[in-house]
Amino acid sequence: MKFEHISVLLGEVLDGLNIKKDGIYVDGTLGGAGHSSEIVKRLTTGKLIGIDQDLNALKKASEVLEEYSDKVILIHNNYENIDEVLNDLGIEKVDGILLDLGVSSHQLDEESRGFSHNKDAPLDMRMDETSSFSAWDVVNKYSEEELEKIIWNYGEDRWARRIAKFIVEERKEKSIDTTLQLVSAIKKAIPKEVRKDGHHPAKKTFQAIRIEVNRELDVLIESIPKMVNLLNPDGRLAIITFHSLEDRIVKEGFKELYIDCICPPHLPKCVCQKNREIEIITRKPIIPSEEEIAINPRSRSAKLRIAEKLNVLNRKGGE
Repeated sequence: MKFEHISVLLGEVLDGLNIKKDGIYVDGTLGGAGHSSEIVKRLTTGKLIGIDQDLNALKKASEVLEEYSDKVILIHNNYENIDEVLNDLGIEKVDGILLDLGVSSHQLDEESRGFSHNKDAPLDMRMDETSSFSAWDVVNKYSEEELEKIIWNYGEDRWARRIAKFIVEERKEKSIDTTLQLVSAIKKAIPKEVRKDGHHPAKKTFQAIRIEVNRELDVLIESIPKMVNLLNPDGRLAIITFHSLEDRIVKEGFKELYIDCICPPHLPKCVCQKNREIEIITRKPIIPSEEEIAINPRSRSAKLRIAEKLNVLNRKGGE
């Protein structure tokens, strides 16, 4: 199994996590263990917990991290269940959590996974191959209205209505079973003159379907406050995103946890009991340098945001 991986914003992540030698760190999207292998090198008595829903990634990571096996625990799961994972391990709080979101280079390059619009493969797109729900189900079972909604909301494609219509028309003849069958339907939906702008016409639809299959945005929204709650004071949460939808969720999620009071402005004093939970370390997201982009073009759209857990005492009514 070929598994090549180039860690995005590696130095920035390591600096941003402010790693302590005896700390406990979680890599919630372990992948090829590029970030994790550097984190664990900085630990003496600390621990690294690597979580991934992709069994191929876990297999590769176990090889990469083999010499540090005394400091590493690998778990097959989705990071949305990080609280359950840590509870099962008897761990209450950790000192840092990393998420590197999006599809790994391995998943894109492995044809059988069906993530790429450039390679013919079964319609799959499951990050967790043990799941029974795949891109085939979305493409062949969703109504035209449901398809339009996800292509518009998750792909931000202005041709969402026509694409949904053409997919439904196409599947009336026979089921759409492969990536290139889906690409063909999408190309028919988008006028030729529009397809000359340099972007692959199926890129946004594939992104939308992948997000739907893996519940990527819902999981991220639900997980941010959960992960902050699991941090020790001064612990840090670092999240790398790869498109505007993810980045907006992280930005707004951090903003909500940063707010100190949500009372209506007309009230004479605060009664909401809301305390600021984090300090936002990155007022603007950290992006790759031109040198990194030249080495790894897939890093071009990456954005890193970092938050630090505050030592919150309830100033509005005791500890």
